[in-house]
Amino acid sequence: MVTTVKGGSFVIDSADWNSVSTPEDLSGEQLMIAGTTEHFIENEVLPHDEALEKLDYGLTVRLIRKAGELGLLGVDIPEPYGGLGLDKVSSTLISEKLARGSSFALSVGAHVGIGTLPIVFFGTPEQKKRYLPDLADGSKIAAYCLTEPSSGSDALGARTTAKLSEDGTYYELNGTKQFITNAGFADVFIVYAKINGKLFSAFIVERSMEGVSIGPEEKKMGIKGSSTCPLILEGVRVPVSNLLGEPGKGHLIAFNILNIGRFKLGAGCVGGAKEAIALSASYANERTQFGKPISSFPLIGQKLAEMNIVTYVLESMVYRTAGLIDGILQDIDLSSEQAGVQSAKGIAEYALECSIIKVFGTEALDRVADEGVQIHGGYGFIQEYKIERIYRDSRINRIFEGTNEINRLLIPGTLLKKAMKGELPLMERAQSVQMSMLEPTSVRSETDDRLGEEKRLLATAKQIFLLIGGQAVQTYGMELEEQQEVLSRLADMMIRIYAMESALLRAEKITARSGAAKGGLAEAMTKVYVCEAFAEIEQAAKQNVAAMASGDLLSLQLSVLRKWTRHTPVDTISLKRRIAESVKTEQRYTVIR
Repeated sequence: MVTTVKGGSFVIDSADWNSVSTPEDLSGEQLMIAGTTEHFIENEVLPHDEALEKLDYGLTVRLIRKAGELGLLGVDIPEPYGGLGLDKVSSTLISEKLARGSSFALSVGAHVGIGTLPIVFFGTPEQKKRYLPDLADGSKIAAYCLTEPSSGSDALGARTTAKLSEDGTYYELNGTKQFITNAGFADVFIVYAKINGKLFSAFIVERSMEGVSIGPEEKKMGIKGSSTCPLILEGVRVPVSNLLGEPGKGHLIAFNILNIGRFKLGAGCVGGAKEAIALSASYANERTQFGKPISSFPLIGQKLAEMNIVTYVLESMVYRTAGLIDGILQDIDLSSEQAGVQSAKGIAEYALECSIIKVFGTEALDRVADEGVQIHGGYGFIQEYKIERIYRDSRINRIFEGTNEINRLLIPGTLLKKAMKGELPLMERAQSVQMSMLEPTSVRSETDDRLGEEKRLLATAKQIFLLIGGQAVQTYGMELEEQQEVLSRLADMMIRIYAMESALLRAEKITARSGAAKGGLAEAMTKVYVCEAFAEIEQAAKQNVAAMASGDLLSLQLSVLRKWTRHTPVDTISLKRRIAESVKTEQRYTVIR
């Protein structure tokens, strides 16, 4: 059962496993969609892998249209406009399963996500009727144009201009957009420009419009099979009917679509990590050294276990968030005039969680890919082995959809804004925690709860965050946004808390529904992750305290942290060996055995 909860409330409230969406909840229809996507990648995309990596525009377009014929492009598009109008969990599944298609997955992802969703959520009925059916079946391919040569993270600093004609029938657009995915073959571009150099607005621009031209392909480190070119606009006359949303409200579209893009990127990272685990486990079982497979060596097993754990945690976070987004968007009538406003409000509710997914997911995939190369040894550095490409391709993820540095600033910043608006009782809870600093803390007690200690550590982690976050607000006031190092550590604490809770709730759900035997592996992975993440939260808290306090106050704060963080760590070595055995036996990512 999916319930609507306030975005960011996970730092102050407890959640119940009944309230979260997990991969184990997938319906028969959703599993069929996943199977269709896997079959398409296996039989239509991978046989052309080498040609796709050489940037064959024609082949990419043909395959995107085949995906459209299968319905894989229309999941997020309402039925009246040629789509399937399915839930975000189904959309998440497709994003995950497409990941095995490497660069092709990026081409499809840019089309169905940031390219198409602006029209789905913010288009007028006429715009939807005109564009969405063709985007749903792949007759037309979309691209998203926000970044400029002089403005990347500072999106609102865009210099592309739009000037309304004297007769009021069209806008004249001039400017250049940079690093545009799908630009080489896209038909429809979502372009952001400033009306009269002031009002940041969005426009639907067609490739066929006079004055539209495409620059040369960028020579990239990875994702070589995707098109990345500049879009050049020189006196392009865009009909006023192609203004997307209201003049000066382009930021509502840009930022909320980026939120969805960040979330979908995290889903793709799940798929990439799973493929890297399968490749690495299979190789480790086959590769022999000193007369036995390298998978039998504990340090290789440890790598496989850690790869599996971080993927399990990410997957738990992604599907939990998909459920939250479904819950808040499911009742919006996308054909109504208020659809854009309602959609923006709904998506913005979980902007914080989307940023968390983006940061954690991209860094998790980088870690998994890096360890995958290490397990392959010298062969991991050779292009013949796909782990080499996964490693190269993964690096861009920490840059686009807002760099991880920008997202780390957004995470606590968004939480504080919600608190200032009265949407979350954040400061009240923080003050309560400060008042209880000197009270005796609960110690570990015997309990029948299999994850009782992990729950206690999670609750303590939230308490620590509220203490340190509250002190940061008191110390810096309005100048807190300038303290990027402090904000980054607060973000890391929030990321770890969301990750810990998502993994814990999923493990509880598996055990409650399928029994202790089925839930044993998930519980083991949760125990390891909570133990290690709690240590990271403790370290981040100490670093912030040292930056904000001195003298007696510093001593008091450190004393409180020592008291709160006192616990007996679990035997992560034994747990990781157990997890590694499952991965080696299955030769793939595994949660339930």
